[in-house]
Amino acid sequence: MPTPFVSLLIPAYNETARLGHTLGQVLAYLHAQPYTSELLVIDDGSSDGTAQLAERYFAEHAAQAGAVTTRVISYQPNRGKGYAVRQGLLAAQGTVAVFSDADLSTPIAQLPLVLDPIMAGSYDVVFGSRALDRSVIGVRQPLLRELSGRFFNLIMRAATGLPYWDTQCGFKAFRLDVCRPLVEGAQLDRFGFDVELLYLAHYAGLRLREQPVQWNDAAGSKVGIWSGIDGFRELRQLRRRAGQGHYDAAMQRARTAASPLDPALPPLASATPPTIS
Repeated sequence: MPTPFVSLLIPAYNETARLGHTLGQVLAYLHAQPYTSELLVIDDGSSDGTAQLAERYFAEHAAQAGAVTTRVISYQPNRGKGYAVRQGLLAAQGTVAVFSDADLSTPIAQLPLVLDPIMAGSYDVVFGSRALDRSVIGVRQPLLRELSGRFFNLIMRAATGLPYWDTQCGFKAFRLDVCRPLVEGAQLDRFGFDVELLYLAHYAGLRLREQPVQWNDAAGSKVGIWSGIDGFRELRQLRRRAGQGHYDAAMQRARTAASPLDPALPPLASATPPTIS
């Protein structure tokens, strides 16, 4: 099979109820595109047969997949969505990797919005946002979850200095040749992993775009009060690790990879994270 241009990653934990429908939509979409692609399901220690369902679906729908390469990555025990996404990004063989939530809360037809700016050579990371244009939100979250998400974002901005309004939307694209060092250096496994990846990319001086995308709240979300607690705990870990220099080598490797492609990139010192006490 030819090397894929796009790797589409779906992290999944106990998703047998909706994964088959999701895989059908994604395969049909990718099969219709002019570029080569692969579809990876990363089973994050599920106990309901998610990995087996994905393997069976891929075997039974090989004709629908056509030239789309399909794979399932599975491990035990459950480690968290951040860990699952990192395993997918490290295993991805495409030029660009995109991860999407298993519920397709952002429809797969929105893929060009995060993919095209990278394909055009303008950005290294493009991530979906529900906050920049709330008119594109169809089914809204329950009010308490929406307000807690906004509160988390305010704390995140204060703790990290990041200028973004929505770091948690599960629809993000990465140019792998420059972002892989950041994935290798990332350490957060749960709710804070999105912030960590964007933090590393931003302070490495890579080119990021926060992109409004359509979004619909899906029943059965696994984001709850404990996820929020994990998020605040991991923000503290991020601050501590950044302050201790644990990410410096990864950011330098990313900048080294990016500099031949972008000679105007400023020196690393000018993109150093703010002092964290």
